[in-house]
Parts: sequence; structure tokens; C-alpha cells
Amino acid sequence: MNSLPSVTGKILIIDDDKILTDMLGDLVRHMGHDVQIVHTLEEGLEHVNRSSFDAVFLDVRMPDGSGLDVISRIKQSASAPEVIIITASGDPQGAERAIKSGAWDYIEKPSSIRAMTLPLARALQYREAKKMKKRPLSELKKEGIVGSSPQIRVCLDQIAEASCSDASILITGETGTGKELFALAIHHNSARKSGNFVVVDCAALSDNLVESMLFGYEKGAYTGADRSRDGLIIQADGGTLFLDEIGELPLPIQKSFLRVLQEHRFRPLGSKYEMMSDFRLVAATNKDLDQMVRNGQFRSDLLFRLRSLTIELPPLRNREGDIEELARHHLERLCARYGTGTRQFSPEFIKSLKLYDWPGNVRELLNTLEKVFASARGEPVFFSRHLPTQIRIKIAQSLIGRETSGKRNIAECEPNFPKLQEYRDSAIEKAEKQYLADLLAHTGKDIKNICRISGLSRSRLYELLKKYDL
Repeated sequence: MNSLPSVTGKILIIDDDKILTDMLGDLVRHMGHDVQIVHTLEEGLEHVNRSSFDAVFLDVRMPDGSGLDVISRIKQSASAPEVIIITASGDPQGAERAIKSGAWDYIEKPSSIRAMTLPLARALQYREAKKMKKRPLSELKKEGIVGSSPQIRVCLDQIAEASCSDASILITGETGTGKELFALAIHHNSARKSGNFVVVDCAALSDNLVESMLFGYEKGAYTGADRSRDGLIIQADGGTLFLDEIGELPLPIQKSFLRVLQEHRFRPLGSKYEMMSDFRLVAATNKDLDQMVRNGQFRSDLLFRLRSLTIELPPLRNREGDIEELARHHLERLCARYGTGTRQFSPEFIKSLKLYDWPGNVRELLNTLEKVFASARGEPVFFSRHLPTQIRIKIAQSLIGRETSGKRNIAECEPNFPKLQEYRDSAIEKAEKQYLADLLAHTGKDIKNICRISGLSRSRLYELLKKYDL
């Protein structure tokens, strides 16, 4: 039997099942790991934001919400731990959601607690190997990427990982999040940095131009082709081909491009001969390509080839810690560009920037700052009143909403007599809880014996013990 290399780590268990967490915690400590246990999602998030962890065991059904809702927040913390979902009653949709959110594994709570430690060992192995080959962030050429929030650090880690390979990369994110900037950073940190970085805006090309622009053409290939011309694919030979808004690529071209991506061979329009191009593909989109595949608007085989690696850029509203840093960085650039003296932001101005939700993301923030700079150019300090009117209105409206959201309707405070079904359910729950408490005491918490006497399955028993906090 192959033994796993001994890798120790710091483990967090987030589960309100106190029986299971005690057993799992003891076993993980016996393996040499440092273990912390919490019983609510709120406590778990506080721990991952305050300390570094290598892995997190996370239950789905928690007293204060679903564990599936916080996977991405855990992954975006500074230590970006591997998340192992554990649940008493799994379902396929939950598994899909967990994996898409970045979970390492999704497992049902088994009869043997020891079986849950294998995914942990594998996750720690992977994490250790990743650390050894990962490029230090201090060495990355960030190409104007500004920010130090946990969300951006995760994306920079992914750039460092991507720079070590030639795999195709799909960058996703809302409009204005900086997808082209990240694509350029991937190119400049890769072994292809001396080659061309060729940008193709798929949304700006008409259907009849896409093929000639990508593949090139020979003289006389079509009316108006008075000379031969190289396509963008051959221009990217030895470098990086960046297909922006790839969701706009017409279906017929998707089929042709899939072959190019597989074989790196193509035939210019009107040519009898094929050409080779050694390019690395980086694609970007603000669309849900999976939904487009389901709608028949995008080829599933092309999507499969595109996302060997995927980088999902966070919207600016989820990067509050970066807003001030971005604003100050761009203000310095504006002052240098126009040769003006130093300008400053008032505290109220920065507060207003953080209150706005920035639907246009970083692009909207930078455009807003340029408008402010132009309208208040002679003033040394920028105040909230210098912001565009529509932004000030939305900020004011959002504040009013927050102030009134806590108010309760008087009718909500009036006592309500319960429905008969509610009363019946409450009585049954009280009886179930008392039955289980008596059975735990009678059997000395022997789970196997409890299941035999009660006729409950182990997973159903765990579910009820959790429900009644026993």
C-alpha cells in the first residue's frame, strides 16, 4: 500500500454536530495537525479572517445558514484554505455548487470518521506541492493591477500558477473588472513574454470579418482582397492570443477555431496550404458560457478546451478594501499626466466611494475620477460634492434604505395564535427530542446501538441530533 507523505497543517472544523466534531477533531489531532472547532458560520468566518488555515471541514446545514454560501468567502481569505464539504444528506445540486465555488471535495458523513481524513491528506499534499512550485507574488509583473484585498491576492496567485504552464485560460468577470489587464499580466509573467500579445475583440467583429481577421487571407480570396494578409492567429505565433468577449464568437467560427486550438494548424482564406502557429490562448467573457451551452449558443467542446485554468475576477463591490488604494493610485497618475500639483481626497470623499456599489466596476471608478479631476481641477482637495450627480443620488438613496430597513411593521409585533399543524409539529419535535435524549443516556451515546433500537439510519440520526442540538 502506498503511504502518503506526512504533511501537517492547521485545520478548522465548522460544524454544529458536537458529537462528530469531537471525534473528527481528536482523529485529526492524532494525525499531528493543529485543530480548531467552531459551531456556527459566523465564528468560522471570523477564524479564517483572523488566522491562517490549510484546510476547512465545512458542514452544509448550519444554525445560521448554509455552508455552501460561504465557500467562496473562505477561499478568498488571506490563507485561501482548501474546503472539504461534509454533510449528513448530500444532493447532486449541492455537490455541483460546492465544486463550482472552489471546494476541494464534497462528501457525506460516513459510518467511519477515519474515512474522512483521506480527502484531508490529499488536500494538504496538493497544497504543499503548490507552495513549492508557486512563484512569489513579489516577483510578479502586475501590469497596473492595483489592490491588496484577499480577493485580488487569490487572483494574483492564479496568475502565478498560470505563468508556469502553457494551458489555455478563461478569465470571467463582470464588465469593467479588468480582464484584459489580467490577460496581459499572464502574458508578461510567462515564458512567452518576448512574443506578441495579440488582442481580438470578438464583440467588435462582424460575422463576415471574423474568419478573415483570425485566419488571414490570400490575394483574391474574396472581392476587395487586393493583397495577402496575415491573420491574428499567425501574428500570435510564439506569443499569446487574447480573445476578449469570446461568448460573441459566431458558432461556425467556434467550430473552426476548436480545430486550431487542438492542432495549432489553420488554412488562410483562399490558400491551398495550412500554416502553423504556436500560440497560447487566453479568453475572457462576462457571460455565463455554461448557460450559453445549454441554450445552444456556445460549443461545449470548445468551452471544455478553453478552461484548462479559470480565473474569476471579483466585482469592485466585493473589494471594498481596494477602492481607496485604486483611487489614490489613479489620482497620482492623473496629476502626473496633466502636470498639476498634488491633489488630495477628503475623508468624506473616500467614504462616498466605498458606499457606492460601482456596477461598472474598476472602469467606472477610473472614469468617475477623471470626471472629478476635470471638474475640480483647480481645487487641492476633492469633496463628495465633486462626484457626478447620479452617483451622489444613488449613495443618498442607499443610505435612506439602510436607515429604514431595520424598522418593523406594527402588525409584525402582534401575537399570532399558531395554526393547528404548527402546534402539532412543535409537539412532535418536543417528543422526538426527549426520546433521543433518553436513548443517548440509556445507551451511553453508542451510535450503533441507538440506530438498532430506534430503527434510524446513521445519517438520519446525525441529522436529528444536530437539529435538536443533542
